[in-house]
Amino acid sequence: MTFESLGLSPSLATAAATLGIKNPNDIQREALPVALRGDDLLATARTGSGKTAAYALPLLQQLLHRPPPRGPRRTAALVVVPTRELAHQVGELLDALKRALPHPPRVVVAAGGVSINPQMMALRGGADLVVATPGRLLDLVRHNALRLDAVAHVVLDEADRLLDLGFADELREVMGLLPAQRQTLMFSATFPPALQHLATTMMRSPVQVAMNESESETDEPIRQRAILVDGVRRAVLLRHLMTQERWPQVLVFVATQYAADHLARKLHRDECYATSFHGGLSQGARQQTLREFKEGRWDVVVTTDLAARGLHIDQLPVVVNFDVPRSAVDHTHRIGRTGRAGMAGLAITLVTPAMLPQWSLIAKRLNLQIPLEQLPGFETTEPVPEPAPGGGGIKGKRPSKKDKLRAAAAAAAAAQSSTGSAASASAHGAPATRG
Repeated sequence: MTFESLGLSPSLATAAATLGIKNPNDIQREALPVALRGDDLLATARTGSGKTAAYALPLLQQLLHRPPPRGPRRTAALVVVPTRELAHQVGELLDALKRALPHPPRVVVAAGGVSINPQMMALRGGADLVVATPGRLLDLVRHNALRLDAVAHVVLDEADRLLDLGFADELREVMGLLPAQRQTLMFSATFPPALQHLATTMMRSPVQVAMNESESETDEPIRQRAILVDGVRRAVLLRHLMTQERWPQVLVFVATQYAADHLARKLHRDECYATSFHGGLSQGARQQTLREFKEGRWDVVVTTDLAARGLHIDQLPVVVNFDVPRSAVDHTHRIGRTGRAGMAGLAITLVTPAMLPQWSLIAKRLNLQIPLEQLPGFETTEPVPEPAPGGGGIKGKRPSKKDKLRAAAAAAAAAQSSTGSAASASAHGAPATRG
């Protein structure tokens, strides 16, 4: 099957081929026809499966056949993403694809961490497509630099993160500024049922596509290992594995910004080219670190879950969970930084005795059949904690306070959306079809 057979224009198919995207993969085969028809879409596919191209290609094609929005400071298409790094990566792909078009659309990337003034200047006269994080998008609207009332196509990338508690209020405000008649596409690697229900309230009879790992034809599986080790010996074991396995590069996940800085300094003192990457750094420092890592100038980048979503590094061979992830969803996103675009990858989780119950829960929820290894010279001496009374103390056994707040926010948003739809339909004499 070819991109042209799915309805994509020859010029865009050629542009994709120049980037190494020669034939549509599973998610692209399913998503492109739906997006090109103008239907709403809720798509779930593993990280590294080509989701960005699955919406970027039809977006660009629809802009080719659509007159520019009338009036200043307007845009016809909008892509909303949760992180600055993902915003820039999506913008780079769109820029690369549009170069082959006879009349390239104007694409503007807007994200926080830098001055808003250049982005306001870029939007003077409008833009065909805007890629933005929710906070900076709302800042631009409040500065009267951008209007969203002419948006015909909106994409939520990493939609589960945008619908989650941390972005829910901003996203609700953004969606309220969009016209009722629009196409909405949502893409994510994971979609908990509660958030999936909330997502459908913002869409019109969406087509739902879910690509399971077993359905993939092109992606090599990510090989996983779990190693039991005392907490105080994790850094020594990490350095031992790097030396023994001769990894060219590794992305290491920890729980906090402090831990990222601390471990990076420890590795650097041990003559390893390591640095940290987290939300406490300036945007300039974050972009520089990513650029240098992609250029191979760092052996190790120690990061928080900031890098678990949307971060694309070609041929990244290894991901290490130095700290066990907080949830099964976080584990899925973390290990998805390796094994991308058909490349083989390795993901290793260092499990301390204290975190063994948490790891067991993650493995059970993801149906991971991974033997727990103990390496010679790194046998554990720390005790395994007793299970908490009532099954508490481990995320997932019982809803935490944050879980309860998240569920309450989702329920409130769904109720508000339903009420708003009914009121709007009553005012216009039309049935309520959108939240």
